[in-house]
Amino acid sequence: MGPFAALDHAVNFVAPAAALALLLVLGGRILRPKGPQALSWWAQVAINFVVGCGVLVAGLVVLGRDGKMLTYAALVLACASCQWLLVRGWRS
Repeated sequence: MGPFAALDHAVNFVAPAAALALLLVLGGRILRPKGPQALSWWAQVAINFVVGCGVLVAGLVVLGRDGKMLTYAALVLACASCQWLLVRGWRS
């Protein structure tokens, strides 16, 4: 596998985490615009992206292959929980 193919595989591996992180933060800003934010939007995206990548790698290690629905379900739960913590959802 050449370097461009390896880069393509890596980008496609983390794409679900990147898309989910961005959609969670932007959706949260639209649905819940009130109150001051503890972190900027790009910091929230970055933290959710790192959490999502960790979940994807853990799913690859535990399940032995990429793209299992259990991994994607864990990705959604982990990123949603992380975003809830970042916006201090327990206070509302």
